[in-house]
Amino acid sequence: MKQSILIIWFAIQLASAQTTRKYSNEFLNIGVDAAAFGMGKAVVATSSDVNSIYWNPAGLVHIEDYQGALMHAEYFAGIAKYDYIGFAMPVDGRSAIGISLIRFGVDDILDTTKLIDSDGNIDYNRISLFSAADYALNFAYARHLPVQNLNVGINTKIIRRIIGDFATSWGFGIDVSLQYERNNWKFGAMLRDVTTTFNSWSIDEAKYTDIQNAISGQNQELPEKTELTLPKAQLGVAKYFTINRDFKVLTAFDLNMRFTKTNDIISTSFVSIDPAFGFQVDYIDVVYLRGGVGNFQNELQFDATEELTFQPNFGVGFSYKGIQIDYALTNIGNVGNVVYSNIFSIKLDFDYFR
Repeated sequence: MKQSILIIWFAIQLASAQTTRKYSNEFLNIGVDAAAFGMGKAVVATSSDVNSIYWNPAGLVHIEDYQGALMHAEYFAGIAKYDYIGFAMPVDGRSAIGISLIRFGVDDILDTTKLIDSDGNIDYNRISLFSAADYALNFAYARHLPVQNLNVGINTKIIRRIIGDFATSWGFGIDVSLQYERNNWKFGAMLRDVTTTFNSWSIDEAKYTDIQNAISGQNQELPEKTELTLPKAQLGVAKYFTINRDFKVLTAFDLNMRFTKTNDIISTSFVSIDPAFGFQVDYIDVVYLRGGVGNFQNELQFDATEELTFQPNFGVGFSYKGIQIDYALTNIGNVGNVVYSNIFSIKLDFDYFR
């Protein structure tokens, strides 16, 4: 019982801290699309389909017809579920729009705050279930700029976070991006949360009192209700190489930057940088083999020494007549280098069905 109460308590405390946090709305940093995971998420310069809503909205201008995408993933032995759906379409010859929904959630959590009745008896019928879930609804717009091969994109996101009946929040943020191409070289920039994403929490004080009374002798002050997410930046460069008529190779390099001190391999008080490398071997635009490495971290060990860790990723894909299925072997949650997840996604390009 006490463990369940502590889970609820710490979830509300972490979610509702009044400050600009290093790690906030972290479910939005997981990513989408198995093809991108297979390349170590080094795709900010090359993303050019419906999944650009997330990776780089400027890439939506390359869409020629309706496109849709789906992804489902689970980790922590299936406890947490991560789902994504996206749709995009061109508006005219120079612009495109997209919409997507992301959900990250843990369902059927036991609420044992009322397990013991007023007489001190344990009553299992008083146990209920609740979910802790995060949602992000994204609206993206992209447009060709007057400068040749230069595109701009913007993504507006509405965030909804729910911790059962205990606490809920609404948030709002904006991402902006650029893509540029020259002589088979591709360049990209994605600025996330450029306005510092804002989350406003509403806490059920009656239910919060149940938690206060269940854990005696603790500091049970009601937490602040405003949360701010710091801006982040991703810079990328990539190049296609034509091997012969059948084979092409894409290589990509990204820099993922947070403007605060973290455990990233390059870390200062101003900016922390985590590089990512990826490649894709393309056979006649039908079969794809992918690999990548990222999440370079200086992890503190039990003996107080630091050890450099990183995360390798692998993936394959198959595309035929507008249907593309991708698979990646990756740690979707970035929680170490041992427990890996199998990620599948599907993309539909309706241009092939007309």
